[in-house]
Amino acid sequence: MKKIGALSDTHGYLDEGLLKFLEGCDEIWHAGDIGNQAILQKLEEQASVRAVYGNIDGRDIRLQCPEIQSFECESMRILITHIGGKPGRYDQGIREQIRRIRPDVFMCGHSHILRVEYDRHPGMLYINPGAAGKTGFHKVRTAVRFELDEKDIRNMEVYEVDRNRH
Repeated sequence: MKKIGALSDTHGYLDEGLLKFLEGCDEIWHAGDIGNQAILQKLEEQASVRAVYGNIDGRDIRLQCPEIQSFECESMRILITHIGGKPGRYDQGIREQIRRIRPDVFMCGHSHILRVEYDRHPGMLYINPGAAGKTGFHKVRTAVRFELDEKDIRNMEVYEVDRNRH
């Protein structure tokens, strides 16, 4: 069993409450728009990090993180990218990846809108953890954590705090 922390769109900002929320996670998955190297370093102090770059990330992040991550965790196929769309309206570039990889979990960011939904058509759990940073139109900063145990996803929790709260 692994405990996973999932976040996106930090845009160079991490608060202490979020770091506390991620304590005890075995892995942290970041779906892009990281913002800077300091964010990755802070996350790596907490747990093993799997991250992709987003559209605002500079060359330093793009050299360290791929555009797409595809891997297995607890016997589940995971696919992570930054711009992925949503169920019924996946980004054209990611639809082929979903068809080819057939992930059990697909995670993306970019929209700044927290959304977790089982998508029956490709047969996968869709996770967009929303935006953990302060930059953007969102009013609430969010992230999620959950447990993976073989083919079982359980104990999903949401981190939610007012965007302007420190």
